[in-house]
Amino acid sequence: MEEKYCQCCAMPMGATEEMYGKNADGSKNEDYCKYCFENGVFTTDCTMDEMIEFCVPHMVSANSAMTEEEARNRMKGFFPTLKRWKTV
Repeated sequence: MEEKYCQCCAMPMGATEEMYGKNADGSKNEDYCKYCFENGVFTTDCTMDEMIEFCVPHMVSANSAMTEEEARNRMKGFFPTLKRWKTV
């Protein structure tokens, strides 16, 4: 089974429903995590670059061998492929 990632912050969603955000009707949102999407709306109004800067420390703390610059560069390559940040 392919791992799912939040289509806003790229956080792994896991196998349970615990990390998924909720739609306005209370149903599980399949694309976004509970930190990025709640009650049918995004929890923050930010740019992709602002989201990357917010996520850098979290990625570094989860990957002790990774520097902030490595984390930032990986996200700058990956985030444009995510649903929220894709350009048409």
